[in-house]
This record gives sequence, C-alpha cells and structure tokens, in this order.
Amino acid sequence: MLQTPDPILAAFTAQKSLAAQRRASFGLSERRAALDRLAAAIRAHEAALIQALQDDLGRPEAEAILLDYLPVLAEIRHTRRHLRSWMRPRRVASTLATFGASGRIIPQPRGVCLIISPWNVPFALALSPLVSALAAGNSAILKPSELTPATSALIARMIAQTFPPDLVTVIEGDKEVAERLLALPFDHIFFTGSPAVGKIVMAAAARNLTSVTLELGGKSPTIIGPDADLKQAADWIAFGKFVNAGQVCISPDHLFVHDSVKDRFLTLLRARIARAYGSGPASPHLSRIVSDRHAASMTELLTDARAKGAQVTLDHGAQGRAVGPALIEAITPEMRLDQEEIFGPLLPILPYSDLGPVIDRINARDKPLALYIFDRDPSRIDRILAETTSGGVGINLTVVQYTQSNLPFGGVNSSGLGASNGIHGFRAFSHERAVLRNRFLALPLLFPPYGPRTLRLIRLIKRILG
Repeated sequence: MLQTPDPILAAFTAQKSLAAQRRASFGLSERRAALDRLAAAIRAHEAALIQALQDDLGRPEAEAILLDYLPVLAEIRHTRRHLRSWMRPRRVASTLATFGASGRIIPQPRGVCLIISPWNVPFALALSPLVSALAAGNSAILKPSELTPATSALIARMIAQTFPPDLVTVIEGDKEVAERLLALPFDHIFFTGSPAVGKIVMAAAARNLTSVTLELGGKSPTIIGPDADLKQAADWIAFGKFVNAGQVCISPDHLFVHDSVKDRFLTLLRARIARAYGSGPASPHLSRIVSDRHAASMTELLTDARAKGAQVTLDHGAQGRAVGPALIEAITPEMRLDQEEIFGPLLPILPYSDLGPVIDRINARDKPLALYIFDRDPSRIDRILAETTSGGVGINLTVVQYTQSNLPFGGVNSSGLGASNGIHGFRAFSHERAVLRNRFLALPLLFPPYGPRTLRLIRLIKRILG
C-alpha cells in the first residue's frame, strides 16, 4: 500500500532543495517582484480580510484596516524603497593588523525560514515577517494561529494563489503541527507569541542550532507624571489599552499615576472610554476576545482581584466574548492581575508619590516589551529612560512605535530576542557574511621561521599596540 506523503516534510524539502539556487538567482528585481505580488494580493483580499477578522475577533472595520491591513502595505512600501541599499555590500575600515586588505560585509539569505504567528493581530504578524524574509532572499513556511481560523484560511488561500510553494507556503494546524515544524532544521525561526511558548521555540531551535527571532510580550507599564498633559494621556491610553480589546502585546498593562493628578486623570479617562465604547460590553467599536476560554480568564482575573480587596471603579461587564473596559484600583502583589500579562481590557491603576519605588518595581520584574511615559518634564523622562530597560519606549503616545519602520521593534530577555521592522527585519533574516580580500598585506613578514628580524618586527608591533 502506498504511503501518503507527509505534507510538512514535503513543503520543507521542496524549499530546502532550491535554497542554494535561490541564493544565487533571487536578486533585487526578483525580490521586488515578490513584494509587489504580495502587495497586490493583499489589496485584492481587503474585503475578505475585514470579514475574516470580524469572524475571528469581532474586529471593527477601522481596526482591521489600522492593525492588520495598512501596516503590511506600509512595510512593503518602505522595504521596496530601501531594498537596493540594504542589499549592497558594506565596506569596513582596515585595522592595523589587516592594513593592505579590503573588508566587506555581504548580506546573504539565511535559507529556509519558519514564521509562527499569533492570533491577536493574525494577518499583520504573519505577513510583516514574510516581507522581511522575502526582502532578504529567503523562502518561508508560515504557520498561522489555529485560534483565528478564518484569517488563517485566508492567508493560506492568498499565499497559494500568489507564490509557488517552493518559495512561500502556509501550513495550518494546531500545537502538534507547530511541534513537527519546530523539529525540522530550518535556517531561521521567527516566532511571535507568549514568553512561555517562546522558551519552547528556543529550546526546539537549539536542537538544530537554528537562529531565532522571538517577539514576545510582558507587562508593559505606563507612568503618568505630575506634569503630564492629562487629556492627551487619557486619549492615548484609552486607545492603546482597548484597541483590539487589549489583545495587543504592547498595550499598556498597568498605570502608575501620580497622586497629584490621579483624580483628574481618571475622570478624563472614564469620559474618554464612555465616548469611545459607551457603557456596556457590546460596543460596535470594541473587538471581541478571541475565544470563550480567553474571555473566561478575564472574568477570573476580576473575580480574583475583587476577592483579594481590589476596587473595580469602572466595569462595563461581559457578554460571552464581548468583554468591556474595566478600571481596577487598590491592587496588591498577590493578585493575579499584578502577576500575569493581562492581554485584555482590564486596566489596573497604581497611585504613586515618589518615582523611585516605581522604577524599582519595574526593574524588579521581567523586562517589558514596551514602556510608556506621559510627562512634560525632560529631566524626569530622562531619568526613567536611564534607570529602566525595555524593548521600546513611547513618550506621550502608545502602541504606534510599532509602525515606525526606521525603529527596531523587539524585546529584551523575556520580552523578546532580536528585532523586526525595516532594515532590522531584513538583518534578522540575513546572514552578514564577512569577506576579507588580500591586496598587499605585510603579514607574511611575520611568518616562520621566527628569526631575529621577525622577532624585532613583532616587538615593534607590540610596542605600537601596547
């Protein structure tokens, strides 16, 4: 009886067999053409994408365009414009030891890449890494999330219509499919997801000594200083926290609000939430939680906080996967809200009078993917920047730092490894090959046999170099 071929192994083998040939033939024009085909496919599937995101996440059309559609097209445009210069070999200056030789760094494709994307921004976080992978000259296998089946199916259909499978292919499936993919010797793995799963991905990659880029998450803190523009802070925090119902890896996780402005700020924040989302959970402007299980976890977090003394000062309630904004005060360390990444529309408020303990608290925890500061005092902002570490920082804004293609996007330690966006994504999917060409190196004067003249030269060099 004939055995059915393993589609995962077949897809990987097809790409691997052409990796060397692609390295030689996939130049600037081919890469630009691939990016153009991807952009055209995205535009052609705009309506289908909006519907898929509505099916999976109840996402409003405006958020579908802002979070998933436009960022990929913007990344393609930026990448295409700068690709020639990114691909160009870079000359490096000679050192004393290599005087007489010319050095260059040549970016080379890594080869066959695996992209594992999450469910919260399921289209952009699958295709933005693909833009970088193609720009760097690689082939790729995409594994989208099974928790957003409509969007995953759309990605699979769109990619199959756009690219040959030996260049890009999509493998749909659950955790078992991801594990089988991770067992293969890819040349690079790009993973976006939780820190817990990131550790599993990194361990699997280590078995094949595969390089990784990990875009993870964490509890991104927000500090509101005594001199903050409070209306600006309320506007940006309401957007950054509740866009996609808080299911964004860089959304503000909790707020530190200075005592002197707390009451005024919370009044403005409640008003801004009411204007954006009304007073209940079923607002047409609010996305839904991705699954019943994840929605139930939001209720569990609130129940746990209440049982341990928290004050829920605003609660829009929940109806199934529709979970409304909530503001929680009197937070204590034993509450799950204070320990876990929330990833939903629940916002803890922590008052403070002295910035020092706030900085100490941030530094005592895992390094966050994002840190937000709302203040107009340059010295206070500079102090926070100098005394904390995070993947990125937003000053008087939230979330949109991800869209700045000239800035690296990535975490540090538990919030990520490596970076994406623009040239940083291109470099993540490239091997920077060092090439040193001899022109008139004098080093042979130091070759053995080591006679008196050779020793005198070596001693001279030692004195020069210290």
